[in-house]
Amino acid sequence: MKLTKENLKQRSFWEAKGYVLPEFDIDSVTRKTKDRPTWLHFGAGNIFRVFPAVLQQHLLNKKLADTGIIVSEAFDEEILDKAYRDYDNLSLAITLKGDGSIEKEVVASVVESVKPKSEYARMVEIFTAPSLQIVSFTITEKGYAVKDGSGKLLPWIQADLDKTQGVLDTTIGLVASLLRERFKSGALPVALVSMDNCSHNGTLLKEAVMTFVDVWVQQGLCEKAFRHYVSDEKKVSFNWSMIDKITPRPADTVIELLNNDGVEGMELTQTKKNTFVAPFVNAEETQYLAIEDIFPNGRPQLENVGVLFSDKETIDKIERMKVGTCLNPLHTVLAIYGCLLGYESISAEMKNPDLKAFIEQVGYIEGMPVVVNPGIIDATDFIKTTIEVRFPNPFVPDTPQRIATDTSKKLVVRFGETLKAYVARGKQDLSFLTFIPLVFAGYLRYLMAVNDNGEPFDLSPDPNLEEMRSYVADIKLGDRKPVHNQLKDLLSRADIFGVDLYKHGLGEKVERMFTQLIEGPLAVANTIKEYLASDAKTI
Repeated sequence: MKLTKENLKQRSFWEAKGYVLPEFDIDSVTRKTKDRPTWLHFGAGNIFRVFPAVLQQHLLNKKLADTGIIVSEAFDEEILDKAYRDYDNLSLAITLKGDGSIEKEVVASVVESVKPKSEYARMVEIFTAPSLQIVSFTITEKGYAVKDGSGKLLPWIQADLDKTQGVLDTTIGLVASLLRERFKSGALPVALVSMDNCSHNGTLLKEAVMTFVDVWVQQGLCEKAFRHYVSDEKKVSFNWSMIDKITPRPADTVIELLNNDGVEGMELTQTKKNTFVAPFVNAEETQYLAIEDIFPNGRPQLENVGVLFSDKETIDKIERMKVGTCLNPLHTVLAIYGCLLGYESISAEMKNPDLKAFIEQVGYIEGMPVVVNPGIIDATDFIKTTIEVRFPNPFVPDTPQRIATDTSKKLVVRFGETLKAYVARGKQDLSFLTFIPLVFAGYLRYLMAVNDNGEPFDLSPDPNLEEMRSYVADIKLGDRKPVHNQLKDLLSRADIFGVDLYKHGLGEKVERMFTQLIEGPLAVANTIKEYLASDAKTI
């Protein structure tokens, strides 16, 4: 049985296998959406299909909405063919629970997929519809980048700005040009909502869009009134949000399960741009979505399906709580040390009592004293769920290798904000911390690309990897020589660690810990045990 709208008519097949089916007329919702679009989404990846799309599905089931979502994809249009159109825009949301049970839901809330380059006229039609309320994004943090580290426009952004005709190639360029069409159609209001997992995501989106707007105004290609329109929050809002749901790559075990159910075509395929796609998404049960409540043209009733709405300050607090204390730092600990200790799943690491105790010390003992508590989500409950429910879930096939991606860019946010919070409270000497510096020492040890058994392993992708590795290039496992000269320039970098570690009593401490970690085979596991025995605090 292939996943198509026609085959969904055979409800008994799907229901007998335990699939939850849509409770609305798909064709009716499709017609209404095409005539009166309310929600357009950029970024056709997994997190969108298993989270926002499912939320809208539940609104449709509850009769709290009568239109679906239109999805577009600018980076890799082939995704729309292989993961959407081949299946009539349907998908399967597979929820993997910690008790081993699985929920399977057919998601039909995405009723149209539009290729922006070849179907630009339809994009304009959607974007200029008076009914359009929300344009959302899951394009990853890289999707908002317009300049390099020196402030120079990235080549693909410059190429878009140099175009004098034709459809622009980047998502940001497309959105800017479509906003201009909406402006010319009567300066119609709309909300632009980034749902990417990055801090102040709405501001990132706005700054990226304004890069195009400002250049066009300077070149006389559009009127200053257009800039005023995009800058006016009562016309165009750039909402902040916090999203959290672990969504790993489609798992072979899930493919096997679906095949055993008799569902065809569930294989993982690869696009020409190396995107791995499947008509299903597997993810954990726990999820959070909080959005700044500014919607100039109204919004879906998402509060009825668990979405939190609040002001910018509260959304910022939720984001800082998650990214700086209650989840992301703990993930990074497991990523770094999981790679060093040869683990291939986060859940397997949680069976190691030393690694579990390690993240408890980082989170509860060293992070929570300066945690930002947002009020509408309790920080203690959040971190407890992370450690006791989410990470140990053996049915969520997440890996330390995936989490270790781009670690050099993550440390400053995931740990540096905690260090700066202590300093802001008057604690200039941070040498009382033990397990956060042990994370930094572990990162240096990780950069050596040799595991705890002395065997080489592959490091995860990172744009700064070559530079970071240069600091430990002359250090070998078993070395007894001082490491200060090699490490001092790195450990003093506030752009990597949040502060100059030497100015706050941590530089030398990280050096000592690192020398312990490189003593020889099994030094990593033994060092963790040593610090847990001597420095761990009661939780």
